[in-house]
Amino acid sequence: MTELNTLTIAAAREALAKGEVTAAELTEACLSAIDASGALNAFVHNTPEMAREMAVAADERIRQGRAAPMTGIPLGIKDVFCVRGVPSQAASRILSGFKPEYESTVTQNLWNAGAVMLGKLNQDEFAMGSANETSCYGPAVNPWKAANGAPLTPGGSSGGSAAAVAADLCLAATGTDTGGSIRQPAAFTGTVGLKPTYGRVSRWGVIAYASSLDQAGPMTKTVRDAAIMLGAMASSDPADSTCADLPVPDFEAALTGDIRGKRIGIPREYRVDGMPDEIDALWHKGAEMLRDAGAEIVDISLPHTKYALPAYYVIAPAEASSNLARYDGVRFGHRAKLAQGDGITEMYEKTRAEGFGPEVQRRIMIGAYVLSAGFYDAYYNRARKVRALIKRDFDTAFAEGIDSILAPATPSAAFPLGSTAQDDPVAMYLNDVFTVTLNLAGLPGIAVPVGQDKAGLPLGLQLIGRPFEEGDLLNQAHALERAAGFVAKPERWW
Repeated sequence: MTELNTLTIAAAREALAKGEVTAAELTEACLSAIDASGALNAFVHNTPEMAREMAVAADERIRQGRAAPMTGIPLGIKDVFCVRGVPSQAASRILSGFKPEYESTVTQNLWNAGAVMLGKLNQDEFAMGSANETSCYGPAVNPWKAANGAPLTPGGSSGGSAAAVAADLCLAATGTDTGGSIRQPAAFTGTVGLKPTYGRVSRWGVIAYASSLDQAGPMTKTVRDAAIMLGAMASSDPADSTCADLPVPDFEAALTGDIRGKRIGIPREYRVDGMPDEIDALWHKGAEMLRDAGAEIVDISLPHTKYALPAYYVIAPAEASSNLARYDGVRFGHRAKLAQGDGITEMYEKTRAEGFGPEVQRRIMIGAYVLSAGFYDAYYNRARKVRALIKRDFDTAFAEGIDSILAPATPSAAFPLGSTAQDDPVAMYLNDVFTVTLNLAGLPGIAVPVGQDKAGLPLGLQLIGRPFEEGDLLNQAHALERAAGFVAKPERWW
């Protein structure tokens, strides 16, 4: 058998069911891979003893014939998910030492399904970033390397999750997507990333960035694995008032690969100035693959697309400034050392100045500004109106019979670490140009690896689906994945 840590969820599930491998063996293979992967900086809080205990329990469950599809599958968990008794920092100094006494609904659902936790994964601080360079742990590193050997970003904010899956440190990982933070890292690492419909997956116990945009989803090696994992992650949840009270369908059963008669839209507004020829060619190639599979390719218009990025970078920081007001040094996490005579105001100021990194501070200040008296109507309210227009564009397309929309996932392949973020935050924000529209409209989207650029780096396309029709979206992604036949893996250097 191949190295156990390289298995997909589906292959591991089959091997576990046949008794060819145990959950304990799978877990040990992943733990060994993690121990040898320090150069990637993907795992930031390892939980080997917990993993071994959960693997033993999973093997017993399999022996008793009570296995679920995720039973015995070793996973990495993004640091934004609270896990009882495990450091959960959202990659921020301000939450240093915080160990929650409660479990996020997503991770509890996964543990109930018998999954195994290997540890917590690196990310951008409070999920704010597109390069995983704002983390208090230092940047995660893409297992793919540039032709000149330069280290590349795995994308952000779920960079640690993407790097871990691409490097076979775990069989799959959780991620969160506020403006593309699952789909962009997936495209940069040659993996699959699914952002479900807003409300499909509970946000309870996920450290908040922008509450009306955040959504958790799976990051996996294949589309089938994404379908399996979403089925375990999703649920209704009375603890999250925005979580839809809908039954969770069998997403894997929807993967027939038959997309004959599906109408797939190509939005003309996504052809942005300066798009690299390789991305444009990949987009055309993806459309041809879907046409050859029996789909009808239709040119469509999403006229308010050009306003999505500025609207997003008003709404998201506004919500962040509100959500992050709770980090004051009083109740949990980091508290600054005070000088004699300092009062509570100085404690707040010093704690937040020490605890938050530059990008988080920047977004808090932007958010506080757009929510302030005199600017609320000029910025925040106007952005909310634009958001409604963007959602209406998608609603109109779907009402006219479009089943999904095909677009690039990113404007480029993975770029070198250190080339954006601190020096040019706007350049980092522009990485979200193709992804933020989905979050503003609350729609599901999936990034699938389809090809490679001239330097051999992976490139991905995304499919955007109808709300709460992830099964249909996954099936179309499955057809695209099968047609593309992407099997490239990074050469091991770490």
